[in-house]
Amino acid sequence: MNPDLPALLRLARTENVGPVTWRRLMAEYGSGESALAALPDCARRGGRRGPLKIADEASVAKEIAGVQALGGKIVTLCDPEYPPLLAEIPDSPPVLTVMGNLACLAAHGVGIVGARNASAAGMRFTESLATELSRAGVTVISGLARGIDGAAHRGALHGTFPDWGGTVAAIAGGIDVVYPPEHTALQARIAEEGAVVTEAPLGTVPQARHFPRRNRLIAGLSLGTVVVEAAVQSGSLITADLADKYSRAVFAVPGSPLDPRCRGSNNLLRSRNAYLVENIADILPFLRSDISGGNQLFSGFAERQSPWGENAGGESSGLDTVRGRVLSLLSYTPVAVDDLVRHCQFSVSAVLTVLTEFELAGRVETLPGGAVVLLVPAETE
Repeated sequence: MNPDLPALLRLARTENVGPVTWRRLMAEYGSGESALAALPDCARRGGRRGPLKIADEASVAKEIAGVQALGGKIVTLCDPEYPPLLAEIPDSPPVLTVMGNLACLAAHGVGIVGARNASAAGMRFTESLATELSRAGVTVISGLARGIDGAAHRGALHGTFPDWGGTVAAIAGGIDVVYPPEHTALQARIAEEGAVVTEAPLGTVPQARHFPRRNRLIAGLSLGTVVVEAAVQSGSLITADLADKYSRAVFAVPGSPLDPRCRGSNNLLRSRNAYLVENIADILPFLRSDISGGNQLFSGFAERQSPWGENAGGESSGLDTVRGRVLSLLSYTPVAVDDLVRHCQFSVSAVLTVLTEFELAGRVETLPGGAVVLLVPAETE
């Protein structure tokens, strides 16, 4: 076990420390313990008045022991076992809990997502496509939901030989919680023959706000995502949008124009944001082949540096100026960090520093995909 795991997990489980903030803190302070020690001052500089709720050692020790008792493993961005494709995305989860074969998370994979209330034809097609992908050595990644997700997992499990790709289930709740309940046996089989992965703590019961984060796991673990029977406003389209933002391939299966379950996936094809899929031959040529096992991205962190360079004499007053300018540009409409940097004309490191402070203070939130949104108006604090 990574000796820094308790501190890294405490940092991830601390109030207002999202994936992007965790990554920024580790890049700046170099270790979990150093980042934890810096949290109170960072939150205060961001405008927080009360104390920040930092995860305690006892609760983290209990979580680690609980995962081990279930036969699972906790993997952090600092570990070489962390999935290399997932490590590429800007909001990669700092901590993953895995049941099953960790190697499945590093394999070439394709996500398959779609409607929960899928048609019989849609599920039949999905199961057949997943079987073909698995036989070709491609891991099938989905979200264990009803409908298309379940069909994708079942298809990938149609005969698990050593050279088959198998399947990965990315779930929204804790590793010890099955949702939906009717997939209890399916989740157990996936844990035995593939892998079940989540970023949620043990005991977390899935809620609506958890699923967009689960969707980014599917998009981030996959070389490409196939959408089957997605309505105009659906979680499947969120997954496709994230895959596109992560520079991964997006595919869609055409459906009947009379079926509202197909309007979202058909729109992807109409707007040319997705490749049309009728069989596996429409997918394989568009998949990257340049990933390698093992993640060295966080094998070491840089020493803490001032965003103002070596001469940090004006750092405090300078950052006050950055805070004011960044806050004036934020709103309840999500904005990309690149846009903030371009409009405020300060260095990237300075903007990231104050965004970290604001997030710890509970004033902003970083959404899946990396956009930032204002939570608390400055004038009310």
